[in-house]
Amino acid sequence: MTAPGTPGALDRDKLFAARLHAARARPYLATALFALRPVESPRTPTMAVDRHWRCYVSPAFVDRTPVEELAGVWVHEVSHLLRDHHGRSDRLAKERGLTGPGDRLRMNIAADCEINDDVYGDGLVRPADAVVPGTLGLPEDGLMEDYVSRFGLGPHTQGMVWLDCGSGADGLDRAWDLGPEGADGLSEQERDAVRFRVAQGIRGRPGTASRQWERWAEQAFHAPQPWRELLGAAVRSAASGPGAGEDYSYGRPSRRSAGVPGVVLPSLRRRPPRVSVVIDTSGSVSDAELGSALLEVAAICRAVGGRRDMVTVVPCDASAPLAHQLCRAEGIPLMGGGGTDLRAGFAAALRARPRPDVVVVLTDGQTPWPAARPACRTVVGLFPRWSSSVRSYNDGDDESDYVPDAPPDWARVVEIG
Repeated sequence: MTAPGTPGALDRDKLFAARLHAARARPYLATALFALRPVESPRTPTMAVDRHWRCYVSPAFVDRTPVEELAGVWVHEVSHLLRDHHGRSDRLAKERGLTGPGDRLRMNIAADCEINDDVYGDGLVRPADAVVPGTLGLPEDGLMEDYVSRFGLGPHTQGMVWLDCGSGADGLDRAWDLGPEGADGLSEQERDAVRFRVAQGIRGRPGTASRQWERWAEQAFHAPQPWRELLGAAVRSAASGPGAGEDYSYGRPSRRSAGVPGVVLPSLRRRPPRVSVVIDTSGSVSDAELGSALLEVAAICRAVGGRRDMVTVVPCDASAPLAHQLCRAEGIPLMGGGGTDLRAGFAAALRARPRPDVVVVLTDGQTPWPAARPACRTVVGLFPRWSSSVRSYNDGDDESDYVPDAPPDWARVVEIG
């Protein structure tokens, strides 16, 4: 991008010719480029966007910038919106207590570093003053959140104080923003539809986009989910299913007893469901993940009404010698560290008397699974693994790689973290 100058009349023909050039250079972004609504704004330093997909354009900037360079700016600005830099900046500011224009400027610079390391080339001209990670001595292929924590404002950023890509880049409202009620904005549903179409175009023609855009498209199709809520909901759903937590009791006779004089019939009553939690304690599970598993045990206990006497915990690596009654999560001995075979954990859970209504398995998935469906509902909480091939710990020092089987279809699967 180029530093601001004096305002003039907006040359829309030149601006739209640059957008067409950008769409030809990056066809997978065409839907997003033509969804942007240009708004003439002499107060805008160069070009800037807001979260409602308006693009504020300085007439003077358009006059002095070649079409080929303007095309790169189009792609740069729409990239802020597609990558949700405004939402991510808001979340980052809340998490790290970042306030004020200086912190938002750092976020804008960091967002530019995330974008600019792969925007230019292949038909798009890189401006001489474009901010790239190397400008700040940072590695390429990083994310905005990583870059923000690795630099501060000072003499080395003095030449970047003019930088302003708008509230769509850092979440801080500008004086020229038209706001949510202004004209020419996109609704939330329209914005989501644009992102989906772009992600669909990238995935439909693999190899045409950069690695960063392919990573973005994958995340757009598989957005992060609130896994703790999903896990709790899965446990509650399994525990409330037909047959779970139901038993016959003479505590209240059945209404049918009136039809059988002299005979007291039991009634079907619902009790708190019994839950058995199998925790993978093999060598492939980290201490942090084991700590997370204990937190999930406490959450599972709350999900079934707080009845600790109805929850048991089965630590398992290649064997599962004991099932522990839940007293308090932090007191559960998680012994293990060897190979992985959760079939032993399933067997130990199902041997318990009375038998559980629900089995919850917390694992990294590097295990064989039972061949047959257990006689109760099953929920699997998976710790994330980023490699498609992982080391097998089942054979001691065996260094061979293998791809573990996915959890079976009869299990409800929730990815943790």
